[in-house]
Amino acid sequence: MTRSREAWILFLATRVVGLAVDAAVIGFAYLCAFALRFDFQEPTSLGGWGTVARLYVTVCAVHLASLLFFGCYRLAWRRIRGSELPQYVGAMMFACGVLTLMRYFLPNVSLSHIRPPYSVTVISFFLGTIGIIGVRVLWRVYWTSRVREDELLERNVKHFDGTAARKFLADKVVMVTGAGGSIGSEIVRQVAAAGAKKILMVERGENALYEIDRRMHDSRCVPLMYDINDRGKMESLFAAEKPEVVLHAAAYKHVPMVEMNPEEGWRNNTEATKLLAELSAAHGVKRFVLISTDKAVNPVSVMGKTKRAAEQAIMAMNSPTSFCAVRFGNVFGSSGSVVPLFKELIAKRLPITVTHPDMKRYFMTTEEAVSLVLQAASRDERAIYTLDMGEPVKILDLAEGMIEQAGYRPYVDIPIVFTGIRPGEKLFEELDVSERSCYKTDMAKIYITKGV
Repeated sequence: MTRSREAWILFLATRVVGLAVDAAVIGFAYLCAFALRFDFQEPTSLGGWGTVARLYVTVCAVHLASLLFFGCYRLAWRRIRGSELPQYVGAMMFACGVLTLMRYFLPNVSLSHIRPPYSVTVISFFLGTIGIIGVRVLWRVYWTSRVREDELLERNVKHFDGTAARKFLADKVVMVTGAGGSIGSEIVRQVAAAGAKKILMVERGENALYEIDRRMHDSRCVPLMYDINDRGKMESLFAAEKPEVVLHAAAYKHVPMVEMNPEEGWRNNTEATKLLAELSAAHGVKRFVLISTDKAVNPVSVMGKTKRAAEQAIMAMNSPTSFCAVRFGNVFGSSGSVVPLFKELIAKRLPITVTHPDMKRYFMTTEEAVSLVLQAASRDERAIYTLDMGEPVKILDLAEGMIEQAGYRPYVDIPIVFTGIRPGEKLFEELDVSERSCYKTDMAKIYITKGV
């Protein structure tokens, strides 16, 4: 059975459950209305509780039909919002009107089992409306409270001991390239929290630099609108500020874009890294850290090849500067991942595009990845580190989970369309931390890659 068919079956099942819950709510409101109207006594004038029970069938049928007619069963409970409340109120008012007209046009006492008293109908309207809307609001509150990022990652978010990183970064001048990006901005935040003396935030994008400078609002953070490919400006910066640590996060990361612009990808990802490495060696930088990627492992894409070449370039440097690279997979929610794209499509209720139903990727949160990068930076080895990111996540599962967390139903409210693998993409990225590929370090989740 396909996932789409399963989703529709689940949708129909939840509608049946919804009808049952609404029937129970309406029944409770109806019973309370009778109790209030007849002072909690048996309504003998209407034929007793037997007549009340038979009358419930009519009342329930009218209310459920009204809710169905007003389209209330096309709305997901877990994403009920203020703009939808008039639909529910309108449906309940319509049902109240129908029952009132039945009472008026069917005066025969023998039909009392299908013509509730006016007062009971009015009281039921108020109690029923509160109940119908109330159960949906409570369900949304419950659902919202259990929405967590680690559910999409299919594991618990990890928190690491940052003692070594704090000792290493304290009172140092630190340069962060790509400081306005998703990863770079988190590096800036954590480096500042570690007690760095000065943070040189290098970023060529004006808006990105403005945002990180505004968020930090810290006199230690210096916004520098520099292009890392500009040798003259970067050499002047190194000479003037004398950074002790360089955390190089600036890069082009979108595989399809770099595939279509290979020369620019090579210039920005490889040549700029070589330039920064040379300047670091020339100006006495103690530690240089390249933020690399799992796509540099047996690369098939231009982006992966540019990052692999950058790794090789820094590892070939002959200098007292300690060079290293840190490989990891996708950062959840970063500008280079599928998450922002999925969020945008879901917000517009457009079909989500997935390249292949079996596509898998490794994911970490930004905080996790940067925390491990800074721990790796505090080490002494000249090495390429690989981060243990757990089990890869199926992109299709991620898409379905994000749709559900937004309160929609996959395939029912928002379709999922398969577009085919694009040039340079793999079905599975290779990020092996087993003994055949890596040496284990004394730091959790950080491994040294063999044979590089």
